[in-house]
Amino acid sequence: MPFGFGVGDDGTSGQPGGFDMANLGAALQQLGAMLQAGQAGQAGPDAGGPVNWAMVTDIARKALVSAGDPSVSDAERRAVVDAVHLADVWLDPVVTFPSVGAPALAWSRSEWLEATLPTWRLVVQPIAEHMQQVVGQSMPEAGQMDIATLEANLPEQLRAMLPEGLPPEFAQMMAPMLGMMQQLGAAAFSMQLGQALAGLAGDVLGSSDIGIPLTENPQPALLPGNVARFGEGLGIAADDVRVFLALRESAHQRLFAHVPWLRPRIIGAVEEYARGVRVDQARLQEAMGEIDLSRPEGLQELMGSGLLQPQDTEEQKAAIARLETLLALVEGWVDDVVDSAVDGRLAPVVQLRETMRRRRAAGGPAEKTFSTLIGMELRPRLAREAATLFAVVRAGRGAEARDALWAHPDLLPGPADLADPLGFLEASATDLEFEIDGE
Repeated sequence: MPFGFGVGDDGTSGQPGGFDMANLGAALQQLGAMLQAGQAGQAGPDAGGPVNWAMVTDIARKALVSAGDPSVSDAERRAVVDAVHLADVWLDPVVTFPSVGAPALAWSRSEWLEATLPTWRLVVQPIAEHMQQVVGQSMPEAGQMDIATLEANLPEQLRAMLPEGLPPEFAQMMAPMLGMMQQLGAAAFSMQLGQALAGLAGDVLGSSDIGIPLTENPQPALLPGNVARFGEGLGIAADDVRVFLALRESAHQRLFAHVPWLRPRIIGAVEEYARGVRVDQARLQEAMGEIDLSRPEGLQELMGSGLLQPQDTEEQKAAIARLETLLALVEGWVDDVVDSAVDGRLAPVVQLRETMRRRRAAGGPAEKTFSTLIGMELRPRLAREAATLFAVVRAGRGAEARDALWAHPDLLPGPADLADPLGFLEASATDLEFEIDGE
């Protein structure tokens, strides 16, 4: 029977594993408490819709405090400011985009959460709306919860136990329960999202670490606590690690600041991706039958179990390719710019670069949780190929030609170009006035 209330093998109720009205009543009480807890002190526009953002924020904050989130010290702030300043000095000769001019920030994990939440709304909301719509379509509406509808949705075993039909008392209890499943789904999704964002806050190194511009205004920022953990075990001086990461952060911010179409295009690509995501209906129905409503956290586990899957259509494949390519181009450009900036200046750059690439390829537990929740990988593939292409363009014509590719979206290479950088160089020679020679 759905929701964890089984019928005994002997067809009787009240036996171990059997159906028990008292269990159902207790589960409804716990579910009501779950909803009330989620809504307590969270009234207003942030508390409704497919994502309860007030709940997301509250859960993420509590998780960060529970895990330990010390404030950034003055010494750590000065170290970040100095590292970003040095990074800008090194970047100026190798990139045409000037420094953003904003003061560098040193964030705690909670400060990262507060600063990036507005962008997470833009990224997650369309996916959550689509998920809620599909899940809602798979359930009868509250106004349709009559006896006939409920009986039609009962397992055969239970219908056999009730030859005279569904008792009115049972219908009175089941109807509101089914009617609030969509609301429960939103609450469970919000809880899972809050925990995932708290996990990301414990992993990210700066404001642009995942390639998506998470702040509306370009401003370099690093998380000293996470930076220190990134450098543990590498045998590299903390100052060198900090400068390397400051170079990447500053390069990201220069790109986002001076390519005005880039941020809205990335957000738009996410929205386009969301329109093609589907919910695995068979898996949803199977999972719903296994949920024990006396364990509301089971709904959170369901929401994080990979229900979202891209549709296997040409349109969705193209949307995924555009999003992955765009994120890979951002990361690849940053890789090439940083490689140029540190040439001969930072001894352990090869080790740092490889550590960053392994981290990008594997991701962390929090990223995997987040990607399972929203059905989208944060770490782009093809970043290495993108870096190679930008390096080829720079070698053929210089940094000006490499950076000129960002002048318009149509000038950027596509997935096929990343596999053939020399072919892209030749095809783009006229537009970018490349001088092609045998070498």
